[in-house]
Amino acid sequence: MTTSRWVQLQGAVNVRDIGSLPTTDGRTTARGRLLRADNLQSLTRADISRLVEELRVRLVLDLRTGVEVRSEGPGPLQGTAVAHRHLSLFPESGETTDLAADDVLPWQGEGERPRRDREMAGPDVVAGYYLGYLRDRPDNVVAALRAVAEQEDGAALVHCAAGKDRTGVVIALALSVARVDRQRIIEDYVATGDVLPQLVARLRSSPTYAGDLAGRTLDSHRPLAATMSRFLGELDARFGDPPGWLDSHGFGAGDQEALRRRLVA
Repeated sequence: MTTSRWVQLQGAVNVRDIGSLPTTDGRTTARGRLLRADNLQSLTRADISRLVEELRVRLVLDLRTGVEVRSEGPGPLQGTAVAHRHLSLFPESGETTDLAADDVLPWQGEGERPRRDREMAGPDVVAGYYLGYLRDRPDNVVAALRAVAEQEDGAALVHCAAGKDRTGVVIALALSVARVDRQRIIEDYVATGDVLPQLVARLRSSPTYAGDLAGRTLDSHRPLAATMSRFLGELDARFGDPPGWLDSHGFGAGDQEALRRRLVA
């Protein structure tokens, strides 16, 4: 991964631009169009100035649940010129965060449930959580990508709590539409591991997330290439490719072409 894609901030540690990634048709994704991030609650004034004035962030897509937003707050970019959309990837039915997810794996029979102990969760289990986002909230997955496609000026920023799971799924779908090489999509997902100690320390300092993290090792949070590979591979098997899933959920060829034009230089 190109290290210059990282955005260094004081109040967030997992922020990067998805630009400069090669596509399968010989082009690259554009810089300054789409950023991915972890929780924005601790942004400093200098961070806000950099995001808004230097990087020209004009839209924040917040994938956290309502419980998280109420607990943590909407974030310091609220009240600025930046528009916000809240698009949870969970049914709003009581679960707090993706750290506590307990989904049925789509490739398992009904009634079979993965271990709730994420310490033991392998790539198949975590990929199942990701497919659960698509099963439970296809409306908000599509809404997030449509908002990016319709952004006419500046950059959109997608975030959740860690910027790894929910954000990782939305970004992987966006990069798939942009025709980014599959291996580079996986590498972008895995790159969160470069800041994992700082990221987990931040989450553990928050009452919202501390309970979900108790007793888990650092490596239990590490994003694995096999996880994203399995997730995207399941979409290949079921829908032809990830854009095929989007097409089947109302984000068709015209929408995908608009997103591609927005993301590709």
